[in-house]
Amino acid sequence: MAQQRKVSSYEFSTKVLRDFSSVVFRKNGAKLAKVVSEAARSNRTMDIQGLFMKATLDSISKVAFGVKLDSMCGSNEEGTKFGSAFDDASAMTLYRYVDIFWTIKKSLNIGSEATLKRSIKVVDDFVYKLIHSKTELMKNSQNDSSMKKDDILSRFLQLKDIEIDPKYLRDIILNFIIAGKDTTATTLSWLIYMLCKHPTIQEKVAQEVREAINLKEATNYAEFAASVTEEALEKMQYLHAAITETLRLYPAVPVDAKICFSDDTLPDGFSVRKGDMVSYQPYAMGRMRFVWGDDAEEFRPERWLNEKGLFCPESPFKFTAFQAGPRICLGKEFAYRQMKILSAILSGCFVFKLSDDKKAVTYRTMITLLIDGGLHVRAFHRPDTKILEA
Repeated sequence: MAQQRKVSSYEFSTKVLRDFSSVVFRKNGAKLAKVVSEAARSNRTMDIQGLFMKATLDSISKVAFGVKLDSMCGSNEEGTKFGSAFDDASAMTLYRYVDIFWTIKKSLNIGSEATLKRSIKVVDDFVYKLIHSKTELMKNSQNDSSMKKDDILSRFLQLKDIEIDPKYLRDIILNFIIAGKDTTATTLSWLIYMLCKHPTIQEKVAQEVREAINLKEATNYAEFAASVTEEALEKMQYLHAAITETLRLYPAVPVDAKICFSDDTLPDGFSVRKGDMVSYQPYAMGRMRFVWGDDAEEFRPERWLNEKGLFCPESPFKFTAFQAGPRICLGKEFAYRQMKILSAILSGCFVFKLSDDKKAVTYRTMITLLIDGGLHVRAFHRPDTKILEA
């Protein structure tokens, strides 16, 4: 586990990964914009959360494993089945915490445990096939540089000092998918929801994006996406604040827990023993008035900006969406980069409205804070952003 984190930590910090991932995010952002544009032209309602799930799955599979799933365009049925099975397995695993009969169901292979078993098989079949394909690709490759260094899985396959077995690689892959798919897609979905509920903020984000990229007209969405450069992203301080404010109110992982590695005493005097599980709830902590003020339950991106309009981060022990300390999320900047690129492309090109603004939007009980039933919205082309292919 330590070796896995060491290699992962190094990879996430490299400029090579930053540049490579940004290219992937822009390409998938352009594809996503095209799908949204088609729905806007035909005035169709779309599940934007489902689209984000496909977009982030496509991105993480390319960046981490060098595999093009293209699930967003629906050309990969196997990838679609994997995504569905992965979500079901996530929900069923969490359900064990409240189902006192889960061990009995598992032994009898009935109910939720039977569903979990089937879902895990679909996930395993997909992942092991992916590992086999990547391993064979590397073996058959005569190029020892570009093909083997672009994606993270290749790094693990090249480790010489530890024995690599398929199950170990399978665990690595699932770790990256959990970290890079659901969490990012969930946050983007809640961001769109909050922008729909606060149209003034949605317009401020769109205006900032347009000013940052300074592009009056684009031939297609790929050209628009290409203008969302690192320099442009750096100027999008309000968008960064809006994403962070979304994470405060709707953290991708609403409940988390750690195991004590030694006896300790918490700040309030409560004693914990080695091996005890200590759980905390970012969802509740992000809404505590004594921590965030009387407006804690309000969506207000401005709370993250100083008087100059620059983003000011809070202590990770206060803003716990990415955890804190030695186990802080390795892919924090990676996640922000993807969220900013995708949301900048969509916000710059479209206006989003809820398909039914009277319908209650709630979350699904899972490891990540998914919107139950998806987020159904309508998109409208922005008249002040000219995309010729739109």
